[in-house]
Amino acid sequence: MKARRTLFFFLFFSVLAFAEAPAKASPDIFLITIDTLRADHVHCYGDANVETPALDSLAKDGIRFTQAFTPSPITNTSHASILTGLLPGSHGVTDFAVPLSPEHPTIAEVLKARGYRTAAFIGAVILDSKTLAPGFDRGFDYYDNFPEHSETKSRWGRVERRGLDVVHHAESWLRAHPAGPRFVWVHLYDPHDPYEPPQPYAQKYKDHLYDGEIAYADSALAHLLLFIKQSERYSNSIIIVVGDHGEGLGEHHEDTHGIFLYDSTTHVPLIIKLPAQAHAGTAIEAQVRTLDIAPTVQDLAGAPALQKSDGQSLLPYFNAAIVPSPSEAKDRPAFGETDYPLRFGWAPLRSLRSGGFKFIEAPRPELYDLKADAGELHSEYKPDDARVQNARTLLAEVRQREGPQTAGPAQEAPSGKLKALGYTAATSAGQSSTASLPDPKDKIEEQNLLHTAMLASDDDRPADARAALEKVLTLDPKSPTALRQLGEIELHAGDYAKAAEHLKGALAARPDDATAAFYAGQALQKSNDLAGARDALETSLKLMPGQFDARLLLGRVYIGLKDPEAAEDQLEAALLIKPESVEAQLALAEAEIADSKFAQAAQQLEALAQSQPKNADVFDLLSKAYSTVGKTAEAERAQARGKLLRSSH
Repeated sequence: MKARRTLFFFLFFSVLAFAEAPAKASPDIFLITIDTLRADHVHCYGDANVETPALDSLAKDGIRFTQAFTPSPITNTSHASILTGLLPGSHGVTDFAVPLSPEHPTIAEVLKARGYRTAAFIGAVILDSKTLAPGFDRGFDYYDNFPEHSETKSRWGRVERRGLDVVHHAESWLRAHPAGPRFVWVHLYDPHDPYEPPQPYAQKYKDHLYDGEIAYADSALAHLLLFIKQSERYSNSIIIVVGDHGEGLGEHHEDTHGIFLYDSTTHVPLIIKLPAQAHAGTAIEAQVRTLDIAPTVQDLAGAPALQKSDGQSLLPYFNAAIVPSPSEAKDRPAFGETDYPLRFGWAPLRSLRSGGFKFIEAPRPELYDLKADAGELHSEYKPDDARVQNARTLLAEVRQREGPQTAGPAQEAPSGKLKALGYTAATSAGQSSTASLPDPKDKIEEQNLLHTAMLASDDDRPADARAALEKVLTLDPKSPTALRQLGEIELHAGDYAKAAEHLKGALAARPDDATAAFYAGQALQKSNDLAGARDALETSLKLMPGQFDARLLLGRVYIGLKDPEAAEDQLEAALLIKPESVEAQLALAEAEIADSKFAQAAQQLEALAQSQPKNADVFDLLSKAYSTVGKTAEAERAQARGKLLRSSH
């Protein structure tokens, strides 16, 4: 009774004070996502070995959620959930380059409709809306994508930005757009591997470089907070800082993240600073989800609730922080899922964390009593356990509620950029059944080696990459991922026969790998096995028809096979994909000449000569086309022009 009376007076005086106070401007809202940030590696979450003064200061000024969980250990998927309030199975972004469907409004769209100016600043190409994260830019007036073509070979600027660079970009936009209200999303990628913090953090944390990356990211956050304070907007701002997922760091034998759903990669920090530092210094012990961020922002901005949301506003916890109410401070069930193992041909995982236990659905299911076994080291799984049966029922209900996927098909992801960021490029066009796939627990050593090989390849250390991949093949001689990566290494090294051998093995293990088939086509063409190259490229294009490079190469292969008509078909298809491609236009003219379509080829080449006056190949082919139709003088002039251009280079 006393608690109810206290709550009544609190609400009454809060409403009265609000009615008498002058209306304040709508608050600026800042969403700062820090990639690969484990909760237990932040100072205010109990780690005394890492300095995070900016995060600590926000915790003092705001509300710290001690038990916040992400539904996914993958950057794109987890951020899609943060931006929409939906589980991965609901928003459909369960892989890289899968578009975020327009059916699912983002925080930015909601706030833009409320009159907010909106901008996003990303720290890695993994969230580039033009390539690996289509649809993420919806609702943003400005989205700071990466340049389409980068001249630098360094990862910095090519696939990743330092945290301070991201913050400087955000501050420049804020200066240029001083009128509010503003919603700004800042993504700091630094804690993601490879761990390469700048000085002085590299030296200070030389034995724990992951912590060094966290300390550096915190310094970038400090720079942004200082800017907001100096702009005199801090007090009336809402600032939300959250990790998108954690990092394995060797726990459960997982070096990085993406494969498992243990707390090491799903427990993240979540801090919310409210206007006027309301509820400053509060710690909420209840279990919440990053899914809850979007509905919380909508609530704080006074926006109508979304028709579909898997998350719930966190505002009841704010009230409970002042007037404790057990009904308002209950734990929320945290669902988890990862489809990333499918890229390797392994089973996907699903999980439920609720009531002090965690259930993981896998080929060998797991159940952990988190109170007695916080490290999730001793599974208590029994199929007839009531907790298991309840978890399976809830997971099935979630699947049923999600319904059919609405996301569009994945775009062709730039595999080089994925590898540079430590992610394996897709190796399968799809998996009809996952029931018989290997348990990722049995494959984690292979995953760690594959990850090592990817980073070594990007660092131009082919010997190290080759050694790691050969170790994988000792564990699984038919590993399609290892065979494909070895094939790519040998292809780049110029050992085309060995490359073709590895890539054929990859295709035998996984016949629906379009990219392996394309690389096999390249290797076989370089080995002068044109018939084999044709077959491999045809296979690749059946699996993924929109590949320009595969169409172009297949056209050239058909020219070599003396089948100009088939070559024309492929090259015309390539030009439908990239109409301005000079390479494809030249190859088409060559095919037309081989098909005795001399006048048609000459007409096309004359147009090219106007737009490409310094391209010797154009004039060489033009000379050939002219000579066959009896234009001797024109042929000689074109030939001379081609020779002159070659000599000048």
